[in-house]
Formats: sequence, structure tokens, C-alpha cells
Amino acid sequence: MDITNPSLKIQKRRRLKLTLAGGATAVAACCLFLWWIGPALPEVERTSLWIGQVTRGDMLQEIRASGTLVPRSSRWLAAASPAQVQEILVWPGSTVQPDTVLIRLGNPEIEENLRSARAQVAAAEAEVASKRAELNSQLLSVRTGLAQAEADYAMAQVKSEADTRAVQLQVIPRVQYEQGQIAFAQQKKRLDIEKERLEGFAASVKAQMASVEARLQQQRSTLLLRQRQAGALEVRAGIAGVLQEVAVQEGTQVTVGANLARVARQDVLIARLQVSELQAKDVAVGMPALVDTHNGKIEGKVDRIDPAVRNGSVQVDVALAGELPPGARPDLSVDGRIRVALHRGVLSVGRPPLAQPNRHLSLLRLDPDGKTASRVQVRAGAVSVDRVQVLEGLQQDDQVILSDTSRWAGHERIRLQ
Repeated sequence: MDITNPSLKIQKRRRLKLTLAGGATAVAACCLFLWWIGPALPEVERTSLWIGQVTRGDMLQEIRASGTLVPRSSRWLAAASPAQVQEILVWPGSTVQPDTVLIRLGNPEIEENLRSARAQVAAAEAEVASKRAELNSQLLSVRTGLAQAEADYAMAQVKSEADTRAVQLQVIPRVQYEQGQIAFAQQKKRLDIEKERLEGFAASVKAQMASVEARLQQQRSTLLLRQRQAGALEVRAGIAGVLQEVAVQEGTQVTVGANLARVARQDVLIARLQVSELQAKDVAVGMPALVDTHNGKIEGKVDRIDPAVRNGSVQVDVALAGELPPGARPDLSVDGRIRVALHRGVLSVGRPPLAQPNRHLSLLRLDPDGKTASRVQVRAGAVSVDRVQVLEGLQQDDQVILSDTSRWAGHERIRLQ
């Protein structure tokens, strides 16, 4: 008969508890160790990194922007009337003078109006000549009447004087004398009337001639307008320069005001830069700039800032000073640097990617041993083309990784090889 030993069961339970406790302790120790050592640091080739050093000194704040050279003075030539493009005489790239004919247009109505205007002017000129001849003839008749009246008056005056002496000598009767005096008075009145008639006719001549000459002047003005319209069918450059663009083709029907061609002066160019809207707030008129045409550099200054933002950028015009480099021409691609300010005695470092003014940056700073780098938060100040001002987070002579470190964004430290 078997006898149960209670102490044996107690020992088994005790060994089981100890085993479980030991396993739990080992697991906890492993977890604590893994937490303490952290994840393995990513290793990076040192030669593949761009490492910059924080320095103290003067920092020139500049804004870099690309753009093109454009003429300061250009002219779009537009159609003055509806017409059809008959012939294109000059093509883009050609040097032109103000009277160079670029395009010939055709409009039968304008040509017919011109012929009609010329005929109307000729008719008006003939009317003026006819009216002048007619009035001259009438004027001669009036003057003839005045001359006859003057002669009759003179004869009556002589007779009156003779009758006066004769009546005093009682040679002629008193009645004959009185009759002579009446005739003399009538001749004087007739002479005054002829003089008034001549004066009135002279005023009438001026009025009638003014009327027909006004009609002639009106017809001449119409002819001048028709000639101008016909002359506009030959599109001329208007200025000395280079033909930049021809916007039509032969046979095209154009309306009033339609753009036909663009002529620009090639000797006066400006740089038109496209500045990021985030940086444009720092640009002001009059700031110095340096424009690189890839065949030479030329100084300039900001001349105009477009008030509108287009496609995330602001248009800035830079007036160029001095002689243009060889090969400078309209639409040439250029790079520009606008000098915003000079910051003296500031901490600065090379510009990391995506650096923005007055923003915080997350950078990896090299540790004293130079074998690892730790992440630090840096507050940036002014940002230039290739440098950024450091306000907080770094000290002089600190070394930081300026390359793109986005692939290590989840790590606070990395190891350098």
C-alpha cells in the first residue's frame, strides 16, 4: 500500500514557481538591456556628406533667381483696320529701321475710299476755282458800276460849278440851275450807293469763298484720313531695333487692333527675374544686383517689382548698368543675385536644403569624437543664397551635416564611417 508524501508536492510547486520567476526575471533583464542600448545607429560614409562649420563674421544676404533678358523698349504693331495679310516681307531676327515695311495688308474698301476721297478733293478744288472766277466777274461788274458813278458824279460836279457861275451872271435861268443841282445831288447819292455796294459785295465774296474753301478743307481732311488708312496697310517698324515676333501668316484675316508683329530695341535690355514669393518680401526697389548671362556678369539694380504673384513667384526687373556682355540678346536665360543686406558679426553656416528665414531647422551636429552626430534644433535668421544665419542651437566652430538628412528623420543619432 502506497503512502502519499505531502512534502514532495510542495517541493514540486516550489521548483515550478522558482523556474517561472527566473524566466520572468531574465526576460525583464533582456528588455531593460535592449532599452538601454537603444536601436542600432545607422552608419553613413563620411565622404558622402556635406559637412559645414559654424563661423562668425559678416554675411551677405542675397536672393538668387533665374530669368531672361527682355527689351526695355518694345512695340507691338497692330492692325489699324480689318484687312488680309498679303505678304510678310521681314522675318524675326532681322534688324529693322523705323521706315522698314514688315507686312503688307490688303483691304479693297480702303483702297476704294481713297480713290473716292481723291475725286471729291478734285471736285471741291474745281468748285473753289469756279466760285472764285464767278465772284471775280461779279466784282468787276460792281467796280465798273462804281467807276461809272464816279465819272457821272464828276461830270455833274463840273456842270454844277458852271451853272453856279452862269446863274450869278444871269446867263441861264434859275430853273435850269436848280435842275442841275438836283441832278448833281442824285449823282452823289448814286456814288455813295455804289461804294456801299462794293463794300457789301467784298464781304459777300469772303463769306462765299470761306464756305467753298471749308468744304475743300473737309474733303482734304477726309483724303488725309483715307491716305493714312491706306498707308497703314504697309506695316512699318516704327523704331530701330530687331523684329522679335510675327504673329500672323500670309492670307490671315485680321481685325482692328490685332497684334501683327513686335519690334524691340536690342541695345537697351533689362533682366526680368522670377523671385520666389517667400523671398520677394525682402526685395526693394534700388537694391544692387548681379546678373550672370553665362558669358559674363553685369551689375544692375532693382528697377521694378510686380505687385502680383504668378505661379508662386514675383516678377522683378533689374536695370543693367554698363556695356552688355557679348551674346546678350532678348529672351536669353540669365541668373541673378539680388543683394538684400549685409549682416555684420553674426553666426552663420552653409545653407541646408529647405532652409527658410526665421524658421527652426533639424540638423545633425557632429559629436566631439567626430564619429557620431546628434540631432539638434536650430533657429535660423536671415537666409542667403549659400549661407544661413544661426540665432539659436549652434555655437561657433560647431560642425553640422548640411546634406539632405531626411532619410534619417527617425534617428536622433547616426554613426560616421
